[in-house]
Amino acid sequence: MSLSQRQLFLAHVAQTSDFPLALEIESAKGVWMYSKQKKYLDLISGIGVSNVGHCHPKVVEAIQNQAAKFMHLMVYGEYIYSPQVKLAEKICQLLPSNLDNCYFTNSGTEATEGALKLAKRYIGRTQIIACHQSYHGSSHGALSVMGNEKFKQNYRPLLPDIEFITFGSWSDIDKITTQTACVIMEVIQGEAGVVMACESYFKLLRKKCTETETLLIFDEIQTGFGRTGKMFAFEHYNIVPDILLVAKGMGGGMPIGAFISSKKIFEVLKNNPILGHITTFGGNPVCCAAALATIETIENEDLISKVDSKGELFIDLLKHKSIKSIRQKGLMIAVEMSDFIFLKKVIDRCIENGIITDWFLHCDNSMRIAPPLVISEAEIRLSCEVIIESLDYFSNNLTLKNT
Repeated sequence: MSLSQRQLFLAHVAQTSDFPLALEIESAKGVWMYSKQKKYLDLISGIGVSNVGHCHPKVVEAIQNQAAKFMHLMVYGEYIYSPQVKLAEKICQLLPSNLDNCYFTNSGTEATEGALKLAKRYIGRTQIIACHQSYHGSSHGALSVMGNEKFKQNYRPLLPDIEFITFGSWSDIDKITTQTACVIMEVIQGEAGVVMACESYFKLLRKKCTETETLLIFDEIQTGFGRTGKMFAFEHYNIVPDILLVAKGMGGGMPIGAFISSKKIFEVLKNNPILGHITTFGGNPVCCAAALATIETIENEDLISKVDSKGELFIDLLKHKSIKSIRQKGLMIAVEMSDFIFLKKVIDRCIENGIITDWFLHCDNSMRIAPPLVISEAEIRLSCEVIIESLDYFSNNLTLKNT
């Protein structure tokens, strides 16, 4: 007897939990994913990836056109080819003048790894400062600057000379000294559950890094490309980093990331040793073509101008006695509830009713809402109706049990 696809999935695809969602998706378009039995509204964009929706026709066209010409040719940085050059030019046009060089990677965690190496090599120091409750990826270097010991303890030893500060704490800024190579920080903490700091804090942080000749690395892997109502979240705070990390929403569904800095800083990767950072598949031409089409789609469809109003609509509609608070910037939203047990029941019922949502890695009592930027008002209303119904269902049952 032949095994089902689900059985084969469980038998041969490495699992990282005992309870995978195991939804058999056959196709996806816009905010919708389709199985044989039903459709699901993707309220988390594949964890911040599908900013322009699934299978946007312009992105698909760019992928098909480039794949018909050539795909992989040579390790990164050896050949000149149009998709890579055009993408780098486009990204640099969107950024302040000191961010004029892109190093393309395959993912966000690889962008983190490259940025940490670049900062240590350029500054000539070893200390790295990161934030409690931060998330920058899962490879060894990125794990070293993750601010949650639970996820790190069984993988030690990790990178030495890492100091942690509290995001948004003014007094902790004094821990940045002339011994510090870099500070790596999310502009808005994602896996902590959409945690934000004020503009004054960021300006003091920038001032301290400049005074101590410390490089400031901003991780915009989750927040970049329109998610917060600006192309990049640091634009809300009127400061500029020395190195910028991007990925996720950049590729329209294709695997690509980048660490971005100045030509002057990148020069150190050319010598002592030569080829100071290399990658085989970084800057893949098909992925670069998809990323360029994604950015152009965000601009041409004016998606960012609608992000704030769509985020506010979620806030207006998500009113319920079981919701403790909502933290929100654009279409990056955390809906806080009492505890994980209650939240997980609500999430599972939402999925049963065709709405995909999730929780946060470091904040498991808050629901993640980060839909594709193309989500319509009607789709927002539908999503919120399902969430409220799920909250009603379990809140009413809990009330009945307690009476």
